Amino acid sequence: MNKLIWESLGLMAVMVVFVLLWRANFFLKYSEMWRQMIDEMKKCTWPTWDELVGSTVLVIVAVGILGGFTVVVDLGFTLVIKAILS
Repeated sequence: MNKLIWESLGLMAVMVVFVLLWRANFFLKYSEMWRQMIDEMKKCTWPTWDELVGSTVLVIVAVGILGGFTVVVDLGFTLVIKAILS
């Protein structure tokens, strides 16, 4: 029974917050922002499929090179630290 009371109080609190936000035009502000965002997104130029594939390949290659460099540097530091400590 105690759990039911707390769940009911929580639901009522959520309802009160919703009503207060509704009365403060909180949702209208965000609906206007959402509409403006959609209007701006329509003005954007989107890449073609070939540009998208090319950019994706470039990012994957760059991440692979950077990851390999990080591994090599980490192994180098590990060997140096082991040489110093032994």
